[in-house]
Amino acid sequence: MIEKYLIGTYTHNTSKGIYQLELDTTANRMQNLTLVAQAGNPTYLAESQAHRIYAVDKIVNAEIKDDVHGGVLVLNNQIPAKELYRHLDPGTNPAYIAIDEERQLLFTANYHMATVSVYKILANGDIELTDRVLDAGQVGPRKEQADGPHPHYANVTPDGRLVVCDLGLDKVYLYDIGEDNKLYPVSELQMEPGYGPRHIAFDEHKGVAYLVGELSSNLAVLDYNEEAGELKVKQIESTIPADWSAHNGAAAVRISRDGKFVYVSNRGNNTIAVFSTDENGHIELVQLADTLGDFPRDFNFSDDQSLLIVVHQNSNNATLFKRDAQTGQLSVVQRDFSVPEGICVARRTE
Repeated sequence: MIEKYLIGTYTHNTSKGIYQLELDTTANRMQNLTLVAQAGNPTYLAESQAHRIYAVDKIVNAEIKDDVHGGVLVLNNQIPAKELYRHLDPGTNPAYIAIDEERQLLFTANYHMATVSVYKILANGDIELTDRVLDAGQVGPRKEQADGPHPHYANVTPDGRLVVCDLGLDKVYLYDIGEDNKLYPVSELQMEPGYGPRHIAFDEHKGVAYLVGELSSNLAVLDYNEEAGELKVKQIESTIPADWSAHNGAAAVRISRDGKFVYVSNRGNNTIAVFSTDENGHIELVQLADTLGDFPRDFNFSDDQSLLIVVHQNSNNATLFKRDAQTGQLSVVQRDFSVPEGICVARRTE
């Protein structure tokens, strides 16, 4: 069977934009990398059930260094994809983009502009801004936090709220989404100084969330009280070896469908950290799998979760792992598949 994935990239060097990668799940092989559309640093993207691609985008004026615009690029699902709409604002592009299919909303988190934006998805696929929250507050102690707030993630919780991770403020925010498609604050969780919240994944059956700290290289287990709309720390574990002293930035987090394992990518240590979880969500590190590349940012499972694709920003390659459903552990089945400046791995809609 052939599954298809969209690959978001940086376009600093060899990449031209958004690519499609095929995964042959019978042969356990990645194949046929194809350029879908040219774009500027489309580092994160998502495809709607209506088969429209929403990607972050950036345009820089070659003649005026500081003339930069960033925002959202809307494409159809053809190859090559056709640009349908483009919404750019002064300043650089967002870091994250997500779709709320039930409410037909689109969310972006802009790391550098310190904003979280809400857009209504119109019937024709275009988007209309309905709210924009400007983050503010006391920043954390690390150098990456010195220049202010840095929202890195905005997506819907299992019970329909919006959760936002702010790396600069060491905070996780929860918002209610009103019928007017605006955000209304519910609560905020203050993590320890320098934690650097980046991405979060919820296990609705266990009532917990797993929060990645980019700057601390930690994974936190958070209790989630849906009724009160509150998060509370119950456990924190490192995603890297205790004797690791070089730079590392923990990045993406994903949970296996059965809730038994949590996976985190380590950029620098260049591994996927595999954690087992018990019925209460408590985690234990069971493997650090070498990704055979440099700076693995994102990864994703095959549909049956027997395979895992990881892309590397610096070494321009992807690695394919076989996943043992019983132990959660990963073993390499394909290496050195060429993917330029890979950042995001998103499953295509059927």
